[in-house]
Amino acid sequence: MRKGFTRRPQPDDPAVQVKNYITPSGLQRLKDEHQFLLKRDRPAVAEMVAWAASNGDRSENADYQYGKRRLRQIDGRIRFLTKRIEAAEVVDPEAPRSGQAKARAFFGATVRYANAEGVEREVSIVGTDEVDLSRNHISFVSPLGRALMRSAEGDSVVLQAPGGTEHLTLLEVRYERIPVEPFREPPGSVASAREHARPYSSEEEETQRQGS
Repeated sequence: MRKGFTRRPQPDDPAVQVKNYITPSGLQRLKDEHQFLLKRDRPAVAEMVAWAASNGDRSENADYQYGKRRLRQIDGRIRFLTKRIEAAEVVDPEAPRSGQAKARAFFGATVRYANAEGVEREVSIVGTDEVDLSRNHISFVSPLGRALMRSAEGDSVVLQAPGGTEHLTLLEVRYERIPVEPFREPPGSVASAREHARPYSSEEEETQRQGS
């Protein structure tokens, strides 16, 4: 273990993202949400708006007003996701590494460290679209992520956090698959509601009658 080395974050450390660094699983989640909004949720909401508009006075029509507002939200999210996907720079944590790239903490690393009291914690360094504190996934541009970046086992780093300054010692740096929570269709979405409320087909109606 190396002793006596303490790295402080430099003023020119990456604070502004030029590219959207992301893991393969994180990018897939963005793509899945983008496709859901574009192919399923937006068409379902647009259909609801058209139906509500046909019911008369739009100024007093709650379904119409909600639908128009929801369409604006969906369109804004689609634009955001499109930009994030186009700017994506995929970094696979499982890709073979050697030398400094393997020994030091870079994007995609899983790092185990201890604070001055000896309390250990393990985090994985991911992109800003993949942050999940319940899984200990932190952004590489967060204060902790920036403090850990480029450090190796045995190094001491200084974390400048809103709650004060902490001295951390790196215990282990490794690269492995980082499980990202996949995109799941919101249960309250219009697309889901429409799907669950679809009418029976003639065959299904016959089956229902026979089962009665």
